[in-house]
Amino acid sequence: MVTRLTSFALGLALLLLCALAAFVGLSWMFVSVLFNSARAWRLAVSFDQLANTAFGGDEDETISSRAGKEAQKGRWWACRLCQWLDRFDPGHCQNNLELDEGKRAGE
Repeated sequence: MVTRLTSFALGLALLLLCALAAFVGLSWMFVSVLFNSARAWRLAVSFDQLANTAFGGDEDETISSRAGKEAQKGRWWACRLCQWLDRFDPGHCQNNLELDEGKRAGE
């Protein structure tokens, strides 16, 4: 049986490891951007998925995909986000739908 103190210590250790991973990821992304490496794009997508997870989405889906699905349902936040992203990349949310990821994949 795991005690509360053991559970807390494990959670704290996990938090510190995640912070270290975030620092390493940001460092590699900075270097990758400087040297125009494809790794920068892969890291950006992973941070996008992390942010989506932090906001309650699926850990393997990007914010754009989730917003595209939610915009189809008429969710105001998703419609606004997709409209904003369309200024930089027309049709961004619709072009980045991941139908095999997220909550709709299980429906």
